[in-house]
Amino acid sequence: MVTQEILHMLIIKRIFDFVQIFFLLYEQLNHDKIKESSERNFLLMNLSLLDLIEPIYTVISYFLLAYGMSMLFAKCGMNRKWAYVPVIRIFKLAHCIRMEDSGYVWMFSYIVVRGIYILMQIKPDIINSILVSGIILAMAVTMVVYEVRIYIGVCDLFKKSKLWAILWIISFGWVPAIIWGRDPSTQPHYFHSVAEVQEPDAAAPISGYTAEATNVGLSVNLESRTARELFKKKTLLRDIHMNIKPGRMVLLLGGSGAGKTTLVNAIIGYEKADASILLNGGDVYKDYDKIKYDVAMVPQQDLIRYDDTVLRTLRDAATLRLPESVSRQELVKRVDEVLDIFGLATVRNSEVEKLSGGQKKRLSIAMEFISDPALFVLDEPDSGLDGVLAKDLMRRLWEISRKGKTIIVITHSPDRVIEYFDDVIVLAKDAAGTGRLVFYGPLEVAGTFFGTTDMEHVVKMVNRIDEGGEGRADELIEKYAEVRSNGTL
Repeated sequence: MVTQEILHMLIIKRIFDFVQIFFLLYEQLNHDKIKESSERNFLLMNLSLLDLIEPIYTVISYFLLAYGMSMLFAKCGMNRKWAYVPVIRIFKLAHCIRMEDSGYVWMFSYIVVRGIYILMQIKPDIINSILVSGIILAMAVTMVVYEVRIYIGVCDLFKKSKLWAILWIISFGWVPAIIWGRDPSTQPHYFHSVAEVQEPDAAAPISGYTAEATNVGLSVNLESRTARELFKKKTLLRDIHMNIKPGRMVLLLGGSGAGKTTLVNAIIGYEKADASILLNGGDVYKDYDKIKYDVAMVPQQDLIRYDDTVLRTLRDAATLRLPESVSRQELVKRVDEVLDIFGLATVRNSEVEKLSGGQKKRLSIAMEFISDPALFVLDEPDSGLDGVLAKDLMRRLWEISRKGKTIIVITHSPDRVIEYFDDVIVLAKDAAGTGRLVFYGPLEVAGTFFGTTDMEHVVKMVNRIDEGGEGRADELIEKYAEVRSNGTL
């Protein structure tokens, strides 16, 4: 939906368009300061035919283009009405070809250029400013470049020669729009399918399942996680419900953009969602100050100082991560415990920069584990490690989970360390591009559900076709909802 602010902007734009036409005619009528009525009438009769036809052609071409684009939008599964909304229709055209970012840049550039142009009509001397001139030039070039990109993308979408883009660029876009729109054989290319641009309601239905709120382990009932991109509200996650018992090592799978990091950020309270997240009975959102020491996340990037020793690094982390009520003696004891857990005791006095890749990774994890969290989330901890080091790291994490900890791991190479996981969470983008829960449960059940124990193949199954996958996300989301409702999982 278009916000009220955008509608106001469009109304104002149309008003200024008519005002601009009025001033153009007024300037023509007053050329050379002709003041006499008879002379003014004579000039009106001798106005350039082009000056008189231009406003008429503008109106005609507007409706012709809107008519053609409305047919193209229908072929892309988008509401036809957007074709009749100036400015916004270019953005929607970018959405059809999955170039929303280009659409945003073009729209912003257009608004800036248009705003400065209007300001110039009110205050002509403003163009003398070098800064303003530079802004106009930069924004105008940006607007043209991104508009060309969008039009070329449209040609690719309908498998037409890029030369057609020339007609769009020179304001004759209504010609290809009508031709392509009326030609039944001209259809969007397969990887820009109708499902890609449908409204959220057209995607897989809501499961209706709610996870039981328990006092032990992690309970997740996430209705939605949304974000606003300029003028558009986007749903990142939707309908995710699960109970994870303590003492479980959980694998989190999903293709790029499926919402894995967004989900864990919502679970640990870093980015709140429309959700109820309970950790051992405590509400992560409402009681965050109390629970924050029980939650830890290790990002993909190592956040360590290379000129410190391992011991100094861990002690600094303990000072920051542990509650103020922890005594100095308890802090030192905890640091020693973590050094032993992650096999770093022998290099405690070594400088971080001299550590091996595997040791640096373990140190990064140890820094977050120092608070002895009940929930431990790791984003690609085995990234950059060979198979042997990856197995060693996962074995250490598995041993930690056996002590009653809940550990969630995101990894893109699950099969080489699969023996250390108890459960698996699979996320995928549905037809509306929203992250959805495809499966959560024990690994052995996942093998039955997906018909394979190869987790990398599972990711391929739920990925879109244009991402090298099989495009079965919505099918499997519905299947999971069905087995949940039947109580067979």
